[in-house]
Amino acid sequence: MQIRPAKTSDIPAITRIYAHAVEHGTASFELTAPDEAEMARRMADLTGKGFPYIVAEIDGTLAGYAYAGPFRTRPAYRLTVENSVYVAHDTHRRGVGRVLLDALIAACEAAGHRQMIAVIGDSTKQAASIALHAAAGFKHVGLLPDVGFKHGRWLDSVLMQRAIGDGGKSEP
Repeated sequence: MQIRPAKTSDIPAITRIYAHAVEHGTASFELTAPDEAEMARRMADLTGKGFPYIVAEIDGTLAGYAYAGPFRTRPAYRLTVENSVYVAHDTHRRGVGRVLLDALIAACEAAGHRQMIAVIGDSTKQAASIALHAAAGFKHVGLLPDVGFKHGRWLDSVLMQRAIGDGGKSEP
């Protein structure tokens, strides 16, 4: 498995992976999958602001992607990021998510970020994502019940948090 920064040429595969998650899953609360132009705009926005956006390849095929972005926009949150990890549905349970998450944490630490937040949709169907984050050192910090409605049912969001580097133990 190779981890590398995402490129514009990865957008079609990234779009397919995300579209499957939107259309068939509950990890994303979007109801309609964005097109390639929108996914390219989102990537350019994040990378243009210095946030990491990475992909995993297995035998030359894009198997997943991950990125970090601002947790919230107010200045005091500037050292806290929210992570996203998406793995192609046909490569689940092969360790792709863990390798991507570990690489993303390392990239965020190198960039000086101090906290990472995971907002995981649907605790009943996203047990694997919750377990992935727990294995990577995230702690459960909250639950937002019934905050989304998708696929004919109410969904909650699980909040998990992990310190990066010194976390809150020292000033930036």
